[in-house]
Amino acid sequence: MNGYDVTFRDRRDWVEFGQSYVHSDAFRTLFREGMALVEETAAYLDGDGRDESRLVSRDATLSYAAESMRLTTLLMQIASWLLVQRAVAEGEMTPAQAVEEKHRVRLGVTEPPKAEAFTLLPMRLQQLILKTRRLHARILHLDTLIAEDRPTPRPVDSPVAAQHGRLLSAFGGRQG
Repeated sequence: MNGYDVTFRDRRDWVEFGQSYVHSDAFRTLFREGMALVEETAAYLDGDGRDESRLVSRDATLSYAAESMRLTTLLMQIASWLLVQRAVAEGEMTPAQAVEEKHRVRLGVTEPPKAEAFTLLPMRLQQLILKTRRLHARILHLDTLIAEDRPTPRPVDSPVAAQHGRLLSAFGGRQG
């Protein structure tokens, strides 16, 4: 034993990351950060972004339109995920219902913008895209961790299997 090994004998000893995370200050901070980014981007695209889109080169016009659409889609996925997780945290939705919701709004991996087109975009739009992609990557990682917590359905044990399990426990779990 190297001092770092941890063995759990019973799943009841485990701390469920997803359940603890959605109730944490870290999640509340992530939620505020994500929703603020949605608002910031919407304000930019409806205000200064509109003005800046008129100033980009003819070559950049199509890139601007495509990237602003991709950005909006990504932010809607992020907002949906955050709202579902908050609903779980507040008891408005069960984790099982959250899984059902997850199938409606997918947090897919997105292709990064093409470098040559990206550099033609206004600097503020570039910054919002990069911020959103970083936040999306964090949420994808968290979503994976939360999904790993969800228990897999176990078949109902037969009385024989239950007795077998008790025997294994009584004799230190040794088989054979």
